[in-house]
Order: sequence, then structure tokens, then C-alpha cells
Amino acid sequence: MQTRNKFLDDMSQLMTNAMGVAQGARDEAETAIKSILDRWLAERDFVTREEFDAVRAMAQKAREENETLKARIEALESR
Repeated sequence: MQTRNKFLDDMSQLMTNAMGVAQGARDEAETAIKSILDRWLAERDFVTREEFDAVRAMAQKAREENETLKARIEALESR
């Protein structure tokens, strides 16, 4: 029959509790860092991907219109 060693049981319990505390501290640190990062990004004037794509499409359309107008002007000047 095997007897239980109280010291080892206490150490095991202590290590289990320490791991729980460490996990809680890790979760708390992640939450704090995420909050700081979210706040920092919100203070910046970044655009969303949708806004960027919309402006890019408008710029492309403007370039195409400029090319069309340039060709018309050259045609009129050559007359």
C-alpha cells in the first residue's frame, strides 16, 4: 500500500494554484494590451479597406477620364 506524502501533495497543489494565477495574469495582460492598442488605433486617422478601395476606384475612373479628355484635346488641336 502506498502512503501519500503530504509535502508532495502540498507542492502539487501550490504549483496548480500558481499556474492558475499565471494564466489569469496572462489573460489580464492580453486584455490590457488589446485595449491600449485599440485605443491607439482609434486615435489615428486610418481608413478602412472599403474606403481605400472606393477612393482607388474613383482615382482610376478619373485617370481614364483624363486620358479620354487628353485624346479629345489632341484631336481638336490637330485640326
